[in-house]
Amino acid sequence: MSYKTILAILDTADNAAAVADFAFALAAEHNAHVIGLHAETVAVVPLVAPMEIPDPVAVQALQDMAHSETIEIERIFRARAQASGISFEWRSYASSSGYGSAPLIESARSADLLIASQADPERPSDSHVDVDNFLFESGRPVLMVPFVLKKPKPIKRVLVAWNGSKEAARATFDALPFLKAADEVEVFSVDPVENALQSAATAGAEIASMLARHGVKVTLATAHSAADKNTSAVIENRLSDSSIDLLVMGAYTHSRLWQMIFGGTTKSLLQSMTAPTLLSR
Repeated sequence: MSYKTILAILDTADNAAAVADFAFALAAEHNAHVIGLHAETVAVVPLVAPMEIPDPVAVQALQDMAHSETIEIERIFRARAQASGISFEWRSYASSSGYGSAPLIESARSADLLIASQADPERPSDSHVDVDNFLFESGRPVLMVPFVLKKPKPIKRVLVAWNGSKEAARATFDALPFLKAADEVEVFSVDPVENALQSAATAGAEIASMLARHGVKVTLATAHSAADKNTSAVIENRLSDSSIDLLVMGAYTHSRLWQMIFGGTTKSLLQSMTAPTLLSR
């Protein structure tokens, strides 16, 4: 198994170069085709009091800004593509619904892997991709790149965050090309439960055995959270302590509404990413 169609989600000019570099570096390893995808968001119409009529000057200015960013992102992507010599294509769509629009989701459904960048909180933008839409609607894995990571680096050490969920299982299988190429893979469980198939001490043994049969160099580890350290904090510490190059995890084991109200591991880790993270749902 390898990734043959990689879709690079290029939402802003600030992160387009980093996402494109990751996409083309991975494509070179897998002899893959890269699709550069950008949504040019049609501006919400500003209204002018007292009659609340559209302000055509403001509308045109917003649309011109959005189109200028599209041109710059395409320039960045094509420059990376031509330098790499990799098979590629460029797709851009104008839409009032941004990255939730049907053509973009359809493009994503035909890719092996999507690559997107974590939003930089210091550089807010209306163009930032809503990763949730792709996770919930595309059915494809998403590789999230931390905004602090500007250049791709070899993925030698991988952590699989394992909780026995269908989302974690899907992420693990979706990540097989990374796992098979890695020097070290750790199946890591936080607060594992006892059940008919496993003891807490052997959580993840079944999935680890599957990976071993694929030739993956895999080990098992467990840990426990505490009152001052929840699951996401335990995983973050493990990433740092083990110098992990890639985190693999299932996304939104709880519903989207639950995550919005109560938060959760996925949301916390996406906000404080320290390593590229492959997510599946």
